[in-house]
Amino acid sequence: MEFNLIKDDIVQQATDCLVVGAYEDNQLSQVAAKIDQLSGGYLTALLNKGDLPVKVGQALLLHTVPNVKAERIVVLGCGKKGELTTRQYKQIVQKALQATQETAATKLTFALDNELIKDRSEQWHLRFAVESIAETRYSYNDFKSIKSEQNNRLEQIQFSIWGDMSAAELALKQAQAIVSGVNFAKNLANCPPNVCNPKYLADCAKALAKAYSNVTTTIIDEKEMAGLGMHSYLAVSRGSENPAYMSVIEYKNHPNPNAKPIVLVGKGLTFDSGGISIKPSEAMDEMKYDMGGAASVYGTMKAVAEMQLPLNVIGVLAGCENMPDGNAYRPGDILTTMSGLTVEVLNTDAEGRLVLCDALTYVERFEPELVIDVATLTGACVVALGAHNSGLISTDDTLANKLLSAAEQAEDKAWRLPMGEEYQEQLKSNFADLANIGGRFGGAITAGVFLSNFTKKYSWAHLDIAGTAWKSGATKGATGRPVPLLSQFLIEKAQG
Repeated sequence: MEFNLIKDDIVQQATDCLVVGAYEDNQLSQVAAKIDQLSGGYLTALLNKGDLPVKVGQALLLHTVPNVKAERIVVLGCGKKGELTTRQYKQIVQKALQATQETAATKLTFALDNELIKDRSEQWHLRFAVESIAETRYSYNDFKSIKSEQNNRLEQIQFSIWGDMSAAELALKQAQAIVSGVNFAKNLANCPPNVCNPKYLADCAKALAKAYSNVTTTIIDEKEMAGLGMHSYLAVSRGSENPAYMSVIEYKNHPNPNAKPIVLVGKGLTFDSGGISIKPSEAMDEMKYDMGGAASVYGTMKAVAEMQLPLNVIGVLAGCENMPDGNAYRPGDILTTMSGLTVEVLNTDAEGRLVLCDALTYVERFEPELVIDVATLTGACVVALGAHNSGLISTDDTLANKLLSAAEQAEDKAWRLPMGEEYQEQLKSNFADLANIGGRFGGAITAGVFLSNFTKKYSWAHLDIAGTAWKSGATKGATGRPVPLLSQFLIEKAQG
């Protein structure tokens, strides 16, 4: 798909389809009003008859409107002027695509008002529209012998720009990079677990290094993990035929090559059976998505490399598989982590934190400016926040607030959960320094608090994406979240 920007009088431009808006108070958008004037009141007549869509979610496809060069016009209902929400904006952008789906249009031009949503810039409108379009058009059929039929006629989408063209060009570049990152993350997460195993994750990480000159990748295998004392990580992998690999992707583009890096650590459980504490069989296929954290870190590194942000960023994909066999770790085992802390295993299905704790200790060697780990860590987070917000836990208020701001800007929502000594007390063990679970209550919090024990040497935040990394049911598939959140955070870091 090709995206372009246009500054000229859009009404005088030839296009297969022109998208304009109408409001509930019988007002037309700016371009729609121009069309109405040129056509001798064509749109006003429809509006007065009640035939023009004005409510959000409505659309009308018009052909051969008098004195207008566009072959087709899509009028979108934009609700009450000044009251459109970001969610509704996404709906109307996607509605425009649906309205042209069955036509022969190859070129679609958006000419909506640039202030549809209060307190959002024209650049935001552009970027979010591109991301929404990409989400609508995404499909994953790599393993289908018979591909589903789709209308692929649409080749070009352009946007009418009212303000600063250079700012719009930057927004478009960022949007396309984020879309690329999101799609890479989706493809990786949707890949079946008999293909996407820890070695596959490592191969993807190496491919990223081949694609960009300022990216290098190092793969840590099980032998090296053992030498480093990553016994907690290795214990989780022990029951699987597929060995663990931890991929370290280093992107260096800061003007000061010695600048401290930002480190992203992604949980990469390419399949999680639960181990000896085996999961129920229902929906167990969705446990291929337990590497959603690693997928999102991989996608974010792709986006950063595409944008060529002036930062040093390290992405760690903690690849592993949790399976039950005669060599699998057990409830009751006590593991010695890379940090030296010991952990009593009370449930082998609380394995992500056992992998991450060693990965979080490993990244100390980079003397990072900050570390963010991303993980489909707990079902408790889904119970608490549903599928709408990722859970955020942090020991650093400034970092937490910046992540929440980025989440709001990217429309990739997150909600901060509390921390406190009382949650740490839930992790007490009679036999080790820590237990790997803290009981039934506050599970998303105690999981994050567990990880905090391994992050004492740097600023740290944790994103629990168990409810946001994928969708179930008829729309089953990876979402690519939180690539937009992390990308926005890094864009803002690059801006200072």
